[in-house]
Amino acid sequence: MTSIAGSRWVITGAAGTIGSALRPALLERRAVLVSTDIRPIAPMTPRESVATVDLADLEGLVELFAGADGVVHLGGIADEADFHDLAEANIVGTYHVLEAARRSGVPRVVYASSNRLTGAYSTGDHVSSEMPPRPDGFYGVSKVAGEALCRLYADKFGLSTISLRIGSHEDRPASAREQRTWLSPADAIRAFVAAMTTTERTAVFYAVSANTDGWWDLRSGEAVGFFPQDDAVAWARDPIDPDLPQGGEYATPAYSTDRMLR
Repeated sequence: MTSIAGSRWVITGAAGTIGSALRPALLERRAVLVSTDIRPIAPMTPRESVATVDLADLEGLVELFAGADGVVHLGGIADEADFHDLAEANIVGTYHVLEAARRSGVPRVVYASSNRLTGAYSTGDHVSSEMPPRPDGFYGVSKVAGEALCRLYADKFGLSTISLRIGSHEDRPASAREQRTWLSPADAIRAFVAAMTTTERTAVFYAVSANTDGWWDLRSGEAVGFFPQDDAVAWARDPIDPDLPQGGEYATPAYSTDRMLR
């Protein structure tokens, strides 16, 4: 698929920050959307329909995906949490999305992974998507599992899966870390459109802006047609300790233990 105009896409987690920005951008590009979340949302145009479906509801997802050209899977817990909750929402929920896509005959799933999957690498490391995962917490672990499920469904069932390791999606970088991890809103749209339209069958890439001091290799993104245009250096350029983990605060023990409920 080289264009999304006229194609029908389901977006899970459509009420979230990225979903709320992606939906109007895709509608501008003449896509037909089915947007779903556990929170109520309203359609933006007549070419968008909305539904309230939980990721725990496999049969509901199968029904929702019928006739779709692809799924953008943004749903789940977006930060560190108790592992049991992360496993249910992010691991089992992603399995349900992929399995529903398989059963419904949907050809592609675009998966919102995270840079936190490699947050335990040091800030002195230059990390590519081919390097082993080193998650900075249980949230990152859930994304490792999600990417593994995507690869399984690509290899075993022939589903096209494109995983984006999303950086710090903000209007502007607000810290030395974000000067390395920033994903501008405009580059976020470019990353998702590239993932939706690439001719590659399966891929993993960092969805991050072209930051001068960035930590992540951009070549896997370029291979799917993602060419970021923004650079955090336009805002500031602050030094950072090369021995610290890339996850920063997210990599501290307390960031995980403080969220353990069971």
